Amino acid sequence: MVWQQNEVTEMLKIPYPIFQAPMAGGITTPELISETSNCGGLGNLGAGYMGPEEIKEAIRQIRSLTNNPFGVNLFIPNGSEVYSDEKDLIEMTNTLSKYEKELGIEEPIVIQEKNYKALFEKQIEVVLREKVPVVSFTFGIPNVEVIKELRKQSSTIIGTATNVKEALELEESGVDIIVAQGSEAGGHRGTFHKEESGLIGSMALIPQVADAVRIPVVAAGGIMDARGIAAAVALGAKGAQLGTAFLTCQESGAAEIYKQMLLNSSEEQTAFTKAFSGKLARGISNRFIREMAQQTTIPFPLQNDLTTSIRKKAAIQKQSDFMSLWAGQGIRMVKETTVKQLMQELIEGK
Repeated sequence: MVWQQNEVTEMLKIPYPIFQAPMAGGITTPELISETSNCGGLGNLGAGYMGPEEIKEAIRQIRSLTNNPFGVNLFIPNGSEVYSDEKDLIEMTNTLSKYEKELGIEEPIVIQEKNYKALFEKQIEVVLREKVPVVSFTFGIPNVEVIKELRKQSSTIIGTATNVKEALELEESGVDIIVAQGSEAGGHRGTFHKEESGLIGSMALIPQVADAVRIPVVAAGGIMDARGIAAAVALGAKGAQLGTAFLTCQESGAAEIYKQMLLNSSEEQTAFTKAFSGKLARGISNRFIREMAQQTTIPFPLQNDLTTSIRKKAAIQKQSDFMSLWAGQGIRMVKETTVKQLMQELIEGK
């Protein structure tokens, strides 16, 4: 593949417009992020669930391993963390209790009210104080003040869109780059309007977003190798973001059982679900997803909070049927590798 400098590489001061997706939940270790950046791409910390001190420590670890640009991704709170229907909450805790018992979780689920807006504000404070070079957002648009403060320190701002309407709103807000996330992508949909409006495949989404906005577009969703990157560029993107391809790298923080499931699954085994978090996400179908399919979940992030103990215990016990095994539709192409090997293959077009 022939690489040329473009708006994305010039803006971010990186040789190659290849983004390692900011997967939250401990996947994006400092080693994964720094090695991606050291290889000429953009490593990204998935910090949506992290506390301010955790973010600060991770940033400092990343900086001890690379002098190159990297990013931090945060979730925009949307108010759904405040849920007043106590009856639904109780019903969901009762539903989840059978899985707790099966896994040997003795402590019952305790519904604790968390102030996610306050958490986001503290996360932003750390990002500003640490002068992170690239800051990306998912599930919405940061407010004017946040963008203004990031501008002051010359941070590049990236937003996630799953349709043209969201892309136009992000552009109007003042972000620098848009990640257009096709429906093939693993993990959570970045949609911040009606969920059904964000299920557009990459082949259709990328050129329509690229035509609609004036700022650079980076493609995401089902991209696993140099062929996928070349296709994205042909459709109008200025770069590509890969998530699933990085999950099975040695530097990834994914549990070993998770990596093995990825290596032994195929594209027809992924499915959309709200079972684990309350927000639509693509992952490898398992017993929990199938049995919860008829249940009405609590909105994100409360459903995520309610299933945390189940997911953590399942990972410890290597019970993949109760883990959130996020993966994109390109899953058949994953391989055991290192970040350096993966990046080399992407850059050289192998």
